[in-house]
Amino acid sequence: MPQPLARIVDQLKREPSRTGSIIITVFGDSIVPRGGAVWLGTLLEFFKSLDIDGNVVRTAMSRLAADGWLERSKVGRNSFYRLNAKGRQTFDTATRHIYDPPPSDWTGRFELLLIGNAEDRDAAREALKNAGFGSPLPGVWVAPSGVPIPDEASRAIRLEVSAEDDSGRRLLSESWPLHRTADAYLKFMKTFEPLHGWIVRGERLSDADAFTARILLIHHYRRVVLRDPLLPYQLLPKDWPGRAARKLCGEIYRGLLPSSEQWLDDHATNEDGPLPKPNGAVARRFEGA
Repeated sequence: MPQPLARIVDQLKREPSRTGSIIITVFGDSIVPRGGAVWLGTLLEFFKSLDIDGNVVRTAMSRLAADGWLERSKVGRNSFYRLNAKGRQTFDTATRHIYDPPPSDWTGRFELLLIGNAEDRDAAREALKNAGFGSPLPGVWVAPSGVPIPDEASRAIRLEVSAEDDSGRRLLSESWPLHRTADAYLKFMKTFEPLHGWIVRGERLSDADAFTARILLIHHYRRVVLRDPLLPYQLLPKDWPGRAARKLCGEIYRGLLPSSEQWLDDHATNEDGPLPKPNGAVARRFEGA
């Protein structure tokens, strides 16, 4: 394993176990674009590269299934998993947030949602957080106008406020901890710049290492960008590191894509055999980065 990738893996080992989160990354990044279902054995083979025991993976898969993220089917003694409806809806939103360019047609106004004490408040809160909404006060959620409102929050009271005055900007500063997000972007870049240099120099990565690097890249980037509301550039500091982090991530991702897709062609299977080829959206990820 190349040294830049080995350092990232070693760093992962020093953190609390995130096996379930990495499984989610694998599905969202690589399995959903290829039909959505995968053999458990494919996942076990991948996790060997991270020195994560198969029993740990099986336990994480069972927990994700019990929590309503995954569905399991069996063919003989082989288990196959796919995202269920809840998981697909969440991933559709997250996929746009991770891979698509930030919106550029901001109107100068914010969407303000008021969530009451209904039974579905917890579901609405989680969906709004995943969609990039911030919360300055309990039950109050805000995002730039134009951000899609999740179905779980469809019953919220909706208002529009301007960001042009002091009160609007104070609302902005209290809704998102941008300093923490900025620090997380800087840490992400420090972690992955050596791998970027390796790729730019044309150093060789095996197909297996390329897939491992791709998943860990998105795993780390996802943890930051999903906390980023992707505010219009007019509202961000001039030295906002999110732009540089997205550019770095996109360049690494494109460099890893051919070899990592080859690993999936050769090793990933579902109930019918090798996974189908990915949909065209994969090649368009990080456009403009």
